[in-house]
Amino acid sequence: SVGISFDTGIVSPAYIVLSMNDILNSRYANYLLRSRIMVDQYLINSKSVGSIQRNIYWPALKRASVPVPPREEQDQIVCFLDWKVSSINKLISNYRRQIVLLEEMKQRKIDESVVKGMRKSALIRNHDVRWDIDYPEHWQIRRIRESFSFRKGLSITKANLVETGIAVISYGQIHSKKNSGVSLNEELIRYVNESYLTTNRSCLVEKGDFIFADTSEDVTGCGNCAYIDWDDTIFAGYHSIIAHPDGSTNNKYLAYLFKSPTWRYQIRKKVNGVKVYSITQKMLKDAFILIPPDDEQKEIVRY
Repeated sequence: SVGISFDTGIVSPAYIVLSMNDILNSRYANYLLRSRIMVDQYLINSKSVGSIQRNIYWPALKRASVPVPPREEQDQIVCFLDWKVSSINKLISNYRRQIVLLEEMKQRKIDESVVKGMRKSALIRNHDVRWDIDYPEHWQIRRIRESFSFRKGLSITKANLVETGIAVISYGQIHSKKNSGVSLNEELIRYVNESYLTTNRSCLVEKGDFIFADTSEDVTGCGNCAYIDWDDTIFAGYHSIIAHPDGSTNNKYLAYLFKSPTWRYQIRKKVNGVKVYSITQKMLKDAFILIPPDDEQKEIVRY
């Protein structure tokens, strides 16, 4: 990480401060120090500290050679890169806005489909103030506690994770952007020691189960879960709640329902916290779910 300062100030001892002389345009130096060649130099001239940290070794790095064009060329390079980087940033900004709009559209489609169905059936009203919605009159509505049992995941920390062993999914993987919530992604898998198979079998999940995060750093993440559609041996990890459905192992309709803002409203309005929001088993047990006929569930999932 590197930055250019346009102000006078103080930094902590964790930083290395380079002062420019008249030979270098400081903005050219700013681009130069971010270049691929310099990143390689940082790796070469650094030392490992523990398993995840590297410290730059300044006595070696200061001997690295850098290209220094004439000042006029430096100025031209800076003008070109300022223009090019600005135009690329505008493209990135436009794509990000498109992604936000597409995400909103996706959420609307999921919400409409899992709550109202695909067949434009006559609607009736659920008058419980905790989930006051219209839904197809031939669908069932019930509390989750009537169709699910709940238990906690492993009481472990990141320090208990190992390179290989038994698969586990914890809080971090549930909130990961790689978690679609409707299909298990192999990249979400971490591992714990096989000894947990003897001591914590109740924390294992089965195909068709859901693993909910029991905390979230924002209201949007309240209700996030991982849907287990694998037959493999998998543990629910730290800060997680296992929701085990009675009967069926094909619960993909429910996986989409749990992504619905209309369903999540039940959880979001009950959570409390400042920096971290807690999701309890009671909140989940008290929430309502909709149960369409099997053929309509499959139709919604396909759509």
